Amino acid sequence: MSPRLKTSNTPGRDTQTSPRCGKSRNPDSKENRKSGSKAKHKNEKGSRKNSSKKSSETRDKESHRKKRLATEILMRLKSAYPDATCSLDYDTPMQLLVATILSAQCTDERVNKVTPALFAKYPTAEAMAAADLSDLEDLVRSTGFFRNKSKNILGACRMIMEEFGGEVPQSMPELLKLPGVARKTANVVLAHAFGINAGVTVDTHVKRLTNRLGLTKHQDPKKIEKDLMPLLPQPEWENWSIRLIYHGRAICSARKPECDRCFLSDLCPSNLSLHQRC
Repeated sequence: MSPRLKTSNTPGRDTQTSPRCGKSRNPDSKENRKSGSKAKHKNEKGSRKNSSKKSSETRDKESHRKKRLATEILMRLKSAYPDATCSLDYDTPMQLLVATILSAQCTDERVNKVTPALFAKYPTAEAMAAADLSDLEDLVRSTGFFRNKSKNILGACRMIMEEFGGEVPQSMPELLKLPGVARKTANVVLAHAFGINAGVTVDTHVKRLTNRLGLTKHQDPKKIEKDLMPLLPQPEWENWSIRLIYHGRAICSARKPECDRCFLSDLCPSNLSLHQRC
């Protein structure tokens, strides 16, 4: 006689007892819940992996787009400003260092009016290191923030004499040790005094134009520099900065950019909004 199946009389349950093993097959059992949880976790993991892959592909495409844009912009800038170079007047690396410190929150034109008398009296790091602070302040007063600038110039020249044998250092880490020297000043000195492209110079013009051109969304110069460096070949880093500065002065000014005569207008995502303000 065939064994009979025992059916549970408990209402709401769909449980049967196997004639062989006597174990219940409950769909809500601990084993089934564990199996379902594993499957769900596996699906979520796969979904996250696909999402991460898509995000990576999107970043790569955006990076390539910006790189092509930056290359095209540089080509046009080179064509428009073939002879662009540092507009500060100097004869030695020390003089360029001092002039660049003075150029903070000041025009290069104003600095060039101040430095002839300054360098005539203090032409070397040794002479500048021995300068009287009040005399230095009087000489650079018209550049603004003259007290801080004078202290930094004096401190930088003294450090050059004491720690670098009287020569302006030729590396980013060493230059950044000098009072009054941040990455902008160090990049200018390295590029124009020594031909070393250690980074991208980011001044107010570069900051403004790279944001308008959609190459960065940052306002911090360090972050802007980090965004720009991968977009251009290293030998072109200073060529890029100096020509953007020229363009910022000539056409793409802060208050009233002349979009109607800008040769970058077809590449500039800010063009339409800027036209409305012009």
